Amino acid sequence: MATIHRFEELNAWKKARELAKAILDVTGQKSFSADYDLVRQIKRASGSVRDNVAEGFGRGGRAEFSQFLGIAKGSACEVKSQLCRALDSGYLSEDSFQSLYTLADETAKIIDGSIIYLNKTEVKGRRYAHEPKAVYRIQPNETEDCKQQTVN
Repeated sequence: MATIHRFEELNAWKKARELAKAILDVTGQKSFSADYDLVRQIKRASGSVRDNVAEGFGRGGRAEFSQFLGIAKGSACEVKSQLCRALDSGYLSEDSFQSLYTLADETAKIIDGSIIYLNKTEVKGRRYAHEPKAVYRIQPNETEDCKQQTVN
């Protein structure tokens, strides 16, 4: 498995970026742009998806990364709800709604897959999600002290 060094390499972040761009495009249309409150809220939620993926990755810890991915997934679900509001208000066509809703749903599923991976995968000796693997060896005559060697 390849090591991820930058959040921009994450599929979850790439898909979230695509979602935020699509939301930015649709909220710029005249029929949608007049509802300032909804435009502001859906743009913030879609941006929050990718920002939380990036922030969680940047924190380094597996538990924190998983927590921030959970927040990102929640924001993706918020976007889906706001898309329903936009459809109900007549700001979106059914086709546009379906396309955006599917994109938000795909984004949430990719993030959920990342959460599952982080929570199921036991990486012995790693303190952070993206650091090199560490190996712990017990030296002869040492019962409780361990010396760490990092393996790249």
